Amino acid sequence: MASMGPVQVIAVTSGKGGVGKSVVAVNLALALAGLGRRVMLLDGDLAMGNVDVLLGLGAERTLADVLAGDCGLEDIVLAGPGGIRVVPAASGMCSMARLSARQQAGLIHDFGRLADQLDVLVVDTASGIDDSTVGFVRAAREVLVVLCDEPASIADAYALIGLLNRDYGVSRFRVLANMVAGPREGRELFAKLLRLTEQFLAATLQYVGAVPWDDNLRRAVQRQSAVCEAFPRAKSALAFQSIAEKVDGWPLPANPRGHVEFFVERLIRAAQAKSA
Repeated sequence: MASMGPVQVIAVTSGKGGVGKSVVAVNLALALAGLGRRVMLLDGDLAMGNVDVLLGLGAERTLADVLAGDCGLEDIVLAGPGGIRVVPAASGMCSMARLSARQQAGLIHDFGRLADQLDVLVVDTASGIDDSTVGFVRAAREVLVVLCDEPASIADAYALIGLLNRDYGVSRFRVLANMVAGPREGRELFAKLLRLTEQFLAATLQYVGAVPWDDNLRRAVQRQSAVCEAFPRAKSALAFQSIAEKVDGWPLPANPRGHVEFFVERLIRAAQAKSA
């Protein structure tokens, strides 16, 4: 069964680890669900996926089991807080490149069936530049780059954007400043990155907002919970809610790229291109 309408597919990525990308992906998904959106969170970190750990969920099966034909996609989806659904990570990108035409059709069909009750698909990619990150970002409609106030974070974010722009034609990036002291620091971080990209790249950057660091965010991670769920009035939780309202206003695609089936098709093609 084909999905009933366009689904907003958002790849959350970063140029380096340690910037809180996965925490952003988890809390963005929860905040969007809080707005009444039907949300699925796909852990796309195929080497060190930890979304299920961040949410205190036990993943007995992963996408690898689906690709091996041991179970269906619906068998691995976990029920997360706030009504979100979680697809746990697996080292499955290379396996995607070797799928038969029948297996490809089956995987696309499985995602399509899940998409019948879906408004937003949030994909938490791996940090840095690797094949799986490039594949997920190229397949997604929206790319959200997370950075923090460290020179390496800005430099690596620029390197990631540069690669995706020059080599793969990705032209629009949304930017979120994480773990900052306040809104001003977030805007200053974005301005630094924007100066670099405007000088050297043909890419458009749009600022989404900033998430301040607070103790409640750290406590939520220790509790294996999203701050939006554990401490909904915390400064960071309120920031995620504000950012989710902006994300919810992003235009929905009017073409087939807005369908989850097409996202999976593009992901498979990216894997096959890398293995050729």
